[in-house]
Amino acid sequence: MKNLKKCIFLMLLFVVFSLHAQTEEYVRAHYDKQEVKIKMRDGVSLHTTIYSPKDKSQEYPILMMRTPYSCAPYGEENFKGRIGPNQFMVEEGNIFVQQDVRGRWNSEGTYDNMRAYIPNKKGKQVDEASDTYDTIDWLVKNLANNNGNVGTWGISYPGFYATYSLLSGHPALKAVSPQACISDFFFDDFHHNGAFLESYWRAVSLFGYMKDEPVTKPWYAFPDLPSEDQYQFFLDAGPLTNLDEYYKEDNVFWQQIKDHPDYDEFWRSRGIIQHLRDIKPAVMVVGGLFDAEDLYGPFNTYRKIEETSDNYNILVYGPWSHGDWARSTERQAIGNVYFGDNLSRDFQKDYETKFFNHFLKNDGKDEIDFPEASMYDSGSRKWNSYTQWPPKAAEIKSFYLGENQMLSETASADYANKFVSDPSKPVPYSEDIKMVFTPRKYMTDDQRFAARRPDVLVYETEVLTEDMTLSGEILAKLQVATTGTAADWVVKVIDVYPPDAEDYPETQKYLKMDNYHMMVRSEVMRGRFRDGFSDPKAFEANKKVEVDITLQGVNHTFLKGHKLQIQIQSTWFPLIDRNPQTFVPNIYKAKAEDFTKQTHTVFGDSEIQFSVLK
Repeated sequence: MKNLKKCIFLMLLFVVFSLHAQTEEYVRAHYDKQEVKIKMRDGVSLHTTIYSPKDKSQEYPILMMRTPYSCAPYGEENFKGRIGPNQFMVEEGNIFVQQDVRGRWNSEGTYDNMRAYIPNKKGKQVDEASDTYDTIDWLVKNLANNNGNVGTWGISYPGFYATYSLLSGHPALKAVSPQACISDFFFDDFHHNGAFLESYWRAVSLFGYMKDEPVTKPWYAFPDLPSEDQYQFFLDAGPLTNLDEYYKEDNVFWQQIKDHPDYDEFWRSRGIIQHLRDIKPAVMVVGGLFDAEDLYGPFNTYRKIEETSDNYNILVYGPWSHGDWARSTERQAIGNVYFGDNLSRDFQKDYETKFFNHFLKNDGKDEIDFPEASMYDSGSRKWNSYTQWPPKAAEIKSFYLGENQMLSETASADYANKFVSDPSKPVPYSEDIKMVFTPRKYMTDDQRFAARRPDVLVYETEVLTEDMTLSGEILAKLQVATTGTAADWVVKVIDVYPPDAEDYPETQKYLKMDNYHMMVRSEVMRGRFRDGFSDPKAFEANKKVEVDITLQGVNHTFLKGHKLQIQIQSTWFPLIDRNPQTFVPNIYKAKAEDFTKQTHTVFGDSEIQFSVLK
């Protein structure tokens, strides 16, 4: 029972649905429910749940979400409270469709995690694009009172399937909103730049166990662990190979992760970004500036479509964690930091609903006036509208990691900072580490605890005399050396609050916003991939090399009176797994004796490039 409760709890975290004002009673009163099995071109049937308005006096568009997380509750007599992207669209009336993807829950077939796209399918070859096409084709031909227009949407993994729908080529598909969309498991979710997100490890249960037939109850189980202290559990577990105690060979995904430590064809084929060309439907990509799970996907999905297609394509990023824009919380806060009121409600009403109505109900004939990029400024707490992303007005400004912990505008190759990195005492990613699926709050967490460790280097500006807005990607061009043959490099961008900063109601009781070190952006680079993710290389001991790290986009104003700070470290535990600091062909097979204490050097000509709005 304990395992089942964990299973359900984590699944709900993935689905990221909130009840909002949508209730089972409202849906039951205004919608009819039916469940159908739609046969795909290869004969496999997919479970599909359809909610249609009871009012049959008009025609409605179809809004579809395909998911690996279940269409429950099953049975036509059982209704769910949340059936669409938001309550406004539910009240207006649409046909809402949810489908268990191939091989998951009540659908037939074999599941393939991030199933690879087949560009030129022949005969009965299938992928998620063909399954989407076949589903849409059945829906528009068989559902009463549909107007022939279809939209798709989804958050997180369902966002991946929304992106995938763009490749279906069905003419009825008119509008798509990939939200917090996974795009590549080597850069989203389970890895960041090749480093394994150990905080995701328990989620391997969700994706790794296969089933032979349709089911309506969980067929997988999460491992029972000896401790709820995530840091201590993974530290005690030791090398990743010891985690085989919890996942045996029947967990397909765990075996795949271990067998493919580099960005080989297994991972490349599962990426969706490279296939986004000549897209026709209208697209609204949505992301959260503090999304701990899928930050890479939305930025790069939008970018690729912008580069390769001539369709309607816009970007919306708010001060949200994973899926916050679908919730109904009045005060928007991440951890200790408050950003504004009713931001999710306003997005649902003024963006999401209007976007789908424009392209699905009005055939694009009414007026719609969305900016190309709507980005929330997480420092000044207001929305910015840009005609392109990154903003055209942004200019590159470089800071260097100088002497006396200063961010300098002048490089000093003769200066260097050293620190000892000990895998047995790794730097935590937060002061609040529990055995939970990737915690949301660490994305804005107070970093003072890290700044005061000897294995974290700190560089910062003087107190700013005027506002400074960073808008766009951040590129860290580190000049480093190590006494070992392997190392990870972590860069954190910090907003240091002034002494008179006031507390928010959300601020934890033991903290003060006085001198709060708010993390604005952070990223890790597994050093073995510095010359390419498919070509791991050892470091030559004590040899100076460049390690470039791209930090995803920000839109943040460092206000007058604040300071801009950079932290550099080599462990970030257990958000990412520990690097043994001895080069081994496959870290997943490293032995305890491979983990060694090493001294790392960061040189003064290390450059941090920001896109600064003038």
